[in-house]
Amino acid sequence: MKLQEDMPEFSGVSQWVNGEVKKASLRGNPVLVHYWSISCHSCKETLPQLIEWRDRYKPKGLQVISIHKPRSDKDTNISAIKEAIQRYKLTHPVAIDNSYKLVDAYQNQYVPAYYLFGADLKLRHYQAGEKGLKMLEKRLDRVFHTDAAE
Repeated sequence: MKLQEDMPEFSGVSQWVNGEVKKASLRGNPVLVHYWSISCHSCKETLPQLIEWRDRYKPKGLQVISIHKPRSDKDTNISAIKEAIQRYKLTHPVAIDNSYKLVDAYQNQYVPAYYLFGADLKLRHYQAGEKGLKMLEKRLDRVFHTDAAE
């Protein structure tokens, strides 16, 4: 995806955990879409940071949606994914994307990966990998400052 592109629809999800999300219901709030996989060590290491952001920015309107991207056939075990969601306290909506529909829509190649959308649902920032989380945090701060002024 390129900056300022519209957020894709959440169609073709294999299963939702913690509630299904429709794009139309997100308009008006910044949205952080987070890609992860149960077989990704870096993903597990960065989940506490994601949860901290979710809890810190939720009162300001941030919506967090995680998308589980399987990296192998073993990663498509829905029971194992649900156990990980519970273990890592992912209480926000999580899309299990075993058919890669969202992966294709977002043109995503990496986990962990973060797509930050403004309240207008246009892409403001993209970050892949575990490095650069401080830059993403600065972008979160900027989105809230900018969106509040608009």
